[in-house]
Order: sequence, then C-alpha cells, then structure tokens
Amino acid sequence: MTTTMTQTTPSYKTPLEISSNSPSNEDQINASIIWLHGLGSDGYDFEPIVQKLNLPNVRFILPHAPEMAVTRNSGYIMPAWYDLYGVTGSSQEDEAGIKTSQTYIEALIQKELDRGIPANRIALAGFSQGGAIALYTALRYPKKLAGVLALSTYLPIKTKLAAEANPANAATPIFMAHGVYDDVISMDLCKISLQTLQSNHLVVDWHEYNMAHSVCAEEIVDIRHFLQKIL
Repeated sequence: MTTTMTQTTPSYKTPLEISSNSPSNEDQINASIIWLHGLGSDGYDFEPIVQKLNLPNVRFILPHAPEMAVTRNSGYIMPAWYDLYGVTGSSQEDEAGIKTSQTYIEALIQKELDRGIPANRIALAGFSQGGAIALYTALRYPKKLAGVLALSTYLPIKTKLAAEANPANAATPIFMAHGVYDDVISMDLCKISLQTLQSNHLVVDWHEYNMAHSVCAEEIVDIRHFLQKIL
C-alpha cells in the first residue's frame, strides 16, 4: 500500500459542545468525549445521538472537519478528515492528511486537559472516517485515555501500528461496531482492522448490528453502557 502527501493548511470551525448539565452545574463536568463525524457531514450530525445518551457530568465535543477536495468523490469539496482514494485494503492512504487531523484532535484533547479533565477521563469517538481518526489518534497518544468508540469504520495506516502505537494506551478499551449490511466500508475490511488490533494485543469490545452504514437504536444502548463503564 502506498501513501500520498497532502500539502494544505486546513481551516477548522469552532466545535459544537454539548452537556446535559445546567449552566450552574458546569463545574461538575468531570469527563469529556470528542466525537468525530463521517465524510461529508459535520459536528451536528451526532448531536441527536449525544442527547439520547444523556450522560450527566460529561462534555461532548463535536468538531467539524475542514473542507477539502476528495479524490474518491470526483474531487468534490466537502468536509473530510483526510483525502480518500478508496476503501479497500489496497487503496492509497492520505497519511499526511491523517496526521494533520491527528494533530488537531490532540489539540482538542489538550484543551480538555487545560480545563482540568484528566486524560483518563477523556474518550475519543468517531463514525466512519471520523472513527478512523479516533482510532489512529488514540492508539498513538502518549497519555492514557478513557476509551475509544470506533463506529462503522476501519483502522488506517495499519501496517505502522505496531511501530507507532504508544504503550500508554495499550490497554485502553475499544468499542468497535459495524453493520452487517454496510456497503460503504465492507465488513471484510473492518474485520481485517479488528484482527490487526487484536494481533497487537489491544482490548476490543466487538459488536455487529443488522444495519447498513449507520447507527441503530440497539447500538446506542450498547454505546451508553460502554461509556458508563469506562467513565
């Protein structure tokens, strides 16, 4: 698999922030979840699901991906965490673009640290392309995080995981979920990612659902249980 370099300086909008706490109880927030949307969407995409989770004392940060031309979509400009050439095991990967998003997410983590939230009370979550960035970033982060939600996604740059993974998150729990009817990111590709994670001795809580490239009610219940457990 070859990689390609991206030379752009992305522009980021201010992330959406949500909590179930009233303004007078904001000082009781003791955990943060940074949740990344999929290709072509924005931070508002998962606002309804975050509200359904209704987790007290948790701040959800929903960032917006920058606009860029996406090769797989005929060069159309849309919100994307990195350029996409395909979603097969042999597709080129935009390693430079992935690293740029990693740097941005790490800056969002640092902001939560600066607000007094310890790293082990910060989780990364993401759907599809956002899930790829959540996995990539969390496994390389130098401080222990609370956990990772990897929804309908895959592991990018998987050949470098063993060399680049940070021991700080070797035991960080990963909730990984996929739809059996997903025709955007195949179950086969997701299973290869799962096997790569497991072969690197990472802790994966695997779930399959009777859905396409989406999120279902049963999955939301399982996500809530996972987040309650790790936080």
